[in-house]
Amino acid sequence: MDFLVMGAIDCTHIKNNSPGGAQSESFRNRKGYFSLNVQMVCDAKLRIRNIIARWPGSVHDSTIFNDSPLCAQLERGDFTPMVLLGDSGYPCRPYLLTPILNPRTPAEEAYNRSQIRTRNPIERLFGVLKRRFPCLHYGLGLKTTNIPPIIVACAVLHNIAISRQDEVVEEDDPLTIVEEEIMVQPSNETNQNFIVRTSLVNTYFSG
Repeated sequence: MDFLVMGAIDCTHIKNNSPGGAQSESFRNRKGYFSLNVQMVCDAKLRIRNIIARWPGSVHDSTIFNDSPLCAQLERGDFTPMVLLGDSGYPCRPYLLTPILNPRTPAEEAYNRSQIRTRNPIERLFGVLKRRFPCLHYGLGLKTTNIPPIIVACAVLHNIAISRQDEVVEEDDPLTIVEEEIMVQPSNETNQNFIVRTSLVNTYFSG
């Protein structure tokens, strides 16, 4: 089964002040601070190919993806044979390949190593983006409604910088943030959801 990797997907939290009101606690994320949970897809060159910046910090990554236009397009097969790579916070689907939670064979372990290496650009992107625009690291003390356009503007400017080869040195310091993965057990999964991943393991990582 031939396919192409269109990019890696993940979410990152952008700090903000409590918006107040009845819905304010929905912005408090699992680490205890207020944020927006921003979904991005990037390619191997760290170019941002898709972004959604409107969800409160308490919303799970998979919920954001399932509600996104990108998910609907993938469900329709608009990008076949291209697939996304995601961490274990996402459900495995024919168009979204995730790590195997409990690898039992050398082939599955090899697949996991390859999958993690190939989706590494999304983790690097978050560090580069927050270094390039420190406001995304330290937080935006603005009205909540004004924050999403600023995040999207930063993404556009980042892509322009990439196109002009204005690179940011990647260093392991406080601005290089690696988001934690939330390991979740699949629910309501079907064999169809795993068919591409299983075929990939058997074809390229066995023997």
